[in-house]
Amino acid sequence: MGNSRSTPPVAAKRPTTTTHHGSHLSDDYAWIRDANWRDVMRDPSLLDADIRANLEAENTYWDSVMSPEKAHVAELFAEMKGRIKEDDSSVPLADGAWAYFRRYREGGQHPLFCRQRRDGGSETVLLDGDDEATGLAFFKITGCEHSPDHRLLAYAVDLKGSEICSIHFRDLQTGDELPDVLDGAGGGFEWANDSRTVFYTVLDDDHRPHAVRRHVLGDDPSADITVYEEADSGFFVGVGKTESRRFLTINAHDHQTSEVYLLDADAPGQPELVAARQVGHEYDVSDHGDRLLIRTNADGAEDFKIMSAPLGARSPTEWRDLVQHQPGRLILGLQVFADFVVRLERVDGLPRIVVVHGDEEHSIAFDEEAYHLGLAGSFEYQTSVMRFTYSSMTTPERVYDYDMASRERTLRKQQEVPSGHDPADYVTRRIQAPAADGETVPVSLLYRRDTPLDGRAPVLLYGYGAYGYSMPAAFSTARLSLVDRGFVYAVAHVRGGMEKGYRWYRQGRGIDKPNTFSDFIAAAEGLIAIEMASAGRIAAQGGSAGGMLVGAVANLRPELFKAIVAQVPFVDVLNTMLDASLPLTPPEWPEWGNPIDDAEAYARIAAYSPYDNVSTQDYPNIYVTAGLTDPRVTYWEPAKWVAKLRAMKTDDNTLCLKTNMQAGHAGAAGRFDSLKEVAESYAFLLRVFGGG
Repeated sequence: MGNSRSTPPVAAKRPTTTTHHGSHLSDDYAWIRDANWRDVMRDPSLLDADIRANLEAENTYWDSVMSPEKAHVAELFAEMKGRIKEDDSSVPLADGAWAYFRRYREGGQHPLFCRQRRDGGSETVLLDGDDEATGLAFFKITGCEHSPDHRLLAYAVDLKGSEICSIHFRDLQTGDELPDVLDGAGGGFEWANDSRTVFYTVLDDDHRPHAVRRHVLGDDPSADITVYEEADSGFFVGVGKTESRRFLTINAHDHQTSEVYLLDADAPGQPELVAARQVGHEYDVSDHGDRLLIRTNADGAEDFKIMSAPLGARSPTEWRDLVQHQPGRLILGLQVFADFVVRLERVDGLPRIVVVHGDEEHSIAFDEEAYHLGLAGSFEYQTSVMRFTYSSMTTPERVYDYDMASRERTLRKQQEVPSGHDPADYVTRRIQAPAADGETVPVSLLYRRDTPLDGRAPVLLYGYGAYGYSMPAAFSTARLSLVDRGFVYAVAHVRGGMEKGYRWYRQGRGIDKPNTFSDFIAAAEGLIAIEMASAGRIAAQGGSAGGMLVGAVANLRPELFKAIVAQVPFVDVLNTMLDASLPLTPPEWPEWGNPIDDAEAYARIAAYSPYDNVSTQDYPNIYVTAGLTDPRVTYWEPAKWVAKLRAMKTDDNTLCLKTNMQAGHAGAAGRFDSLKEVAESYAFLLRVFGGG
């Protein structure tokens, strides 16, 4: 192991070989995975000494490489921080006599959860995140909900970044903590309507939320009853509540199949199954009057439709079409009120909100080429007011209250940029890049109006492309620091997401996963073709499954890219999918394939897995991040990848790994600590491109 601050560390090779379907799989760096990784998730101090030395040597090298950029990092951080309203607060959301909101104090890292009387008056701080985080290396509030009678608060906290949570309770009249503490929780929970009973998810030994338990305040948590336990190791479990508060829900799901159970929220007994799982059938359930409303892809409704059924229906044979399937119109979700039903949908890559009242419906949409809409939720069912958010890559977020009866829109908040922001200084566009198979890949663009569009400007091309997640064309204050320095910021809406409907997802998973990589390359080449970019003047960025994407294209077309930023990248795909004990594996087989049982899946994944396809060639400058307690992309994936790249690449370009030794998948929890991580990645890019 090299230990000079200026010399890249070299990880030892300790070859291991396994055999699958007659093929030999060699791994020189398997030793970087701690055999006791489950214990490390709970206590990072237990990490094996050799592995710790490897990660710390990489961190030391990262520090030496970036040491000349410290002033630049500080400048970028100050710039980004200056665009944040430090004492910002959300718009209070009414619930009965109270209105609830969260805010930050100036200089504070963590949110404060607050309330005030609905008709005004002074605030009461229910939970002070800054106070709770005092003295802790990592602290994150993962959930916070008041009880239906407004007398109690339940909140979940993660103290390691490992997403192993504990749920706590507070008396809102006295401010006292209750003795009830629910450890080993997944972080999800819901109150029953009696304000004494809580349903929560728990983790199994493989870190999967696999069961739902019921806790009654005052009882010993060790005696909590398991009301649902999932037998399939490929399924996750979650809890929820319908908008009417009539039902609690239990949702068992992987990425392509779901199953929902209902419990009476007033007198919860045994969960009642709505419809038994069938592979490929996804559905979710709400209630409206005397019927259930079901968003479903049944009967070939690939982009989903809405069906209704009597409240007591427990079989799809009783479901009837309410909003028929329309190919190309992807129904993303519903929000139900007593007299209205709202659906969020996407058509031609752009979102819109549709309000339904009786037999009439109308839509809310905007005119920009690319924008983001979101439903902001509601505590109240008997109301005509719906809240939504709007932003674009040039327009800061706006929060609107919309009266669904009068169709009047009220702006409740516009995101402030204290250091100043004029949308007219920027341009947002969406282009369509031709793909090799005749498809077109949407690419959202942001740049300053005075940026030369002749191929000279550096381009940051961001991508994800997995699980059907669509990348919103939303506003970000941080990315302005690159755009103001002459970068074009681009988002490639590649297959694997659902920007162009469910088929866009289907064509970017499993056997068709290579489309995700070729789409990203097509996006880069499309920008080159219209002279908005030049080969070798593009940076590729992606995180998690997006890190796998940029890792794959670095192997396939390294000459296109000057830099790669891979955040907690899922790059050791084959080894991970071959290990059923890992949190990421059984639930992921529908997405990638099961190489344990399927020889074709093994060969397919082996052909693109970034770690397995590192070759003797030149690579771009690469910056990689990892989180020691990350349960989603375990720390050894990026560490092994960097070790192999360093041993095989033939160039002198920079290759760095920074592991956050006190955080997980999402990095630092504090808002400013998190912003510093963004500043570091941007400083790396500016160093590579010579910007300033």
